[in-house]
Amino acid sequence: MKTISLLLCLTFFAAGTTLADALKVASPNGEIVVSILMQDGAPAYAVEFRGKRVLSPSKLGLRFKKAPTFGEGFSVSGSSRASRDETWSQPWGERKYVRDHHNELRVDFSRDGKSKHTFSVRFRVFDDGLGFRYEVAKQRGMKQVDIVDEITEFSFSDAEQTTAWWIPARGWNRYEYIYNTTALNAVERAHTPFTLKLPGGTHISIHEAALVDYAAMTLDQRRPGWLKADLVPWSDGVRVKTRTPFKSPWRTLQISADAVGLLNSDLILNLNEPNKLGDVSWVKPGKYVGIWWGMHVGANTWESGDKHGATTAETKRFMDFAAAYGFDGVLVEGWNIGWDGSWFHNGDVFSFTESYPDFDLPAVAAYGKAKGVRLIGHHETSGSVTNYRRQMDAAYDLYEKHGVTQIKTGYVADGGGIKRIDKQGYPRYEWHDGQFMVGEYLHSVIEAAKRRISINTHEPVKDTGLRRTYPNWITREGARGQEFNAWGSPPNPPEHTAILPYTRMLSGPMDFTPGIFDLAWDGLDAENRVKTTLAKQLALYVVLYSPIQMAADFPKNYSARPDAFQFIRDVPADWEQSKALAGEVGDYVAFARQERGGPDWYLGALTDEQARRLTLRLDFLAPGQAYTAQIYRDGDKADWLTNPYDMVIEEKSVQHGDTLVLPLATSGGAAVRFKALP
Repeated sequence: MKTISLLLCLTFFAAGTTLADALKVASPNGEIVVSILMQDGAPAYAVEFRGKRVLSPSKLGLRFKKAPTFGEGFSVSGSSRASRDETWSQPWGERKYVRDHHNELRVDFSRDGKSKHTFSVRFRVFDDGLGFRYEVAKQRGMKQVDIVDEITEFSFSDAEQTTAWWIPARGWNRYEYIYNTTALNAVERAHTPFTLKLPGGTHISIHEAALVDYAAMTLDQRRPGWLKADLVPWSDGVRVKTRTPFKSPWRTLQISADAVGLLNSDLILNLNEPNKLGDVSWVKPGKYVGIWWGMHVGANTWESGDKHGATTAETKRFMDFAAAYGFDGVLVEGWNIGWDGSWFHNGDVFSFTESYPDFDLPAVAAYGKAKGVRLIGHHETSGSVTNYRRQMDAAYDLYEKHGVTQIKTGYVADGGGIKRIDKQGYPRYEWHDGQFMVGEYLHSVIEAAKRRISINTHEPVKDTGLRRTYPNWITREGARGQEFNAWGSPPNPPEHTAILPYTRMLSGPMDFTPGIFDLAWDGLDAENRVKTTLAKQLALYVVLYSPIQMAADFPKNYSARPDAFQFIRDVPADWEQSKALAGEVGDYVAFARQERGGPDWYLGALTDEQARRLTLRLDFLAPGQAYTAQIYRDGDKADWLTNPYDMVIEEKSVQHGDTLVLPLATSGGAAVRFKALP
């Protein structure tokens, strides 16, 4: 450890300081360099990648309701350095082993005046990017503080020539938007992950890690190329209510020379704390089916009546199918009292312990247990979180009693429409990604863990890698999923799943619910249909990672296509290692993943509205091992619009170093199992 004296720091940070003079910290391979300097009298940082500036000097700091602003007027009072190179293991994930190799620089800032205030910014720089966070110690006059703004900036020099992929923040539909592809200067307020391609080809994704007891960060473009942190407010306008000492989440930049490099990054996970739950062998990845798609296409209803989906008989039928074809669980939505009427607004009347008369929870759970199929629970809150909190203990106890080990939770409400009841009994309305809800989501995960239950959050706060710390937070939604193809206006475009890997998926697993086989239930010309080929639906199981994957269609549609269904039966949901092989944001992507604890590999590739031909080297296969490649690909006449079901299933012998050519139709794909031979 080395501490730089105040005198030396003041010399470094005199007026006219250049990057050459600034404090610096580099990635282990030396390609990323972060400089800490002064900008207009305030602390700032800048970033270089491979010798070129990728982030111009950008200010740092915090503003408080009562305490002085931390930023302008502060100077460096000290610094310290550290390094780490260690490998840790995930109980489940895209890869079993993760290397944490970084260099760290903590810079301390202070301000002299009537009362001395201090704060620190800790930088960690990896080969795949960097993270930094604010650390504020206990100090006079700052016991309890309200943060009203965060000064953090991300400044890019060529906004017109930089491409951005983004969705709007602080909107009514939370994160569930079609992605925009624009020049950077066309962005307004955006969610993270926020992905950029600079004019020289460098790719950067801005996000955050370890979001705990803090407001989520969105990005507000103030001037062209000048992005500022915009924390999501409470209903009273305060951004963060906290006490000293406190630490902010990490502000992150994943950096790569190409798009594929972003996909192979572990930065977000490495900036989270290790597992706090101890033994989590009870957290089980797997595949499931369920009573879900029928409600979206109008075949069933969540509410009671003649078309009620969540009946005892229907659940047992799904359990029979799951047991016959090797699925772990059956999701049941609409089983509990509260769905009748306008359930979107029914949050105050939902019961999480009382079922409709035609659903026998104990009998269904026992039936599944006898067949080796677990019942997957469901709680829809419709955004009335106080009602859910009041019933949470009893609801989780009920599920624990009947052997339910996974719950899908829902928070359907417009952005800014989360309803909480304050201490005076008055309703207040909050954002899904404000500090209050950040705490509510984590509370549900911690309470579930006490009962060995895993949580799949829908209408969530964005993922920031907390699955490392709380491995029972097994997946979540947080983007437009498959259901938008049933009723969205418009449905997901062909490029949607070619953008998700480079944006939303950089934050963590997504419960996209792939596997629709009846792609146009109302006809090929209908507005609402799935805008992919059948082969692309199979590819999604490899491309869009989640440790629990749904086969989302009706059992009858799988029975009608047993040859294609075989891939869904075979493909795992948990992986030993994963490697992105090729791709460009919004155009195409190819992933290879090795099954956890086994020799087989799987490959998924998909494209946007453009047909293309991919040639992929099979260097990921084990040298000296022979494989049979079981290939599910688009046929020669496949086209998502007119002929989505044309698919070829073929086998060929392959080994390490071979190449595989995959023709992809418009909005097409390919899925491959590389089965190791004895």
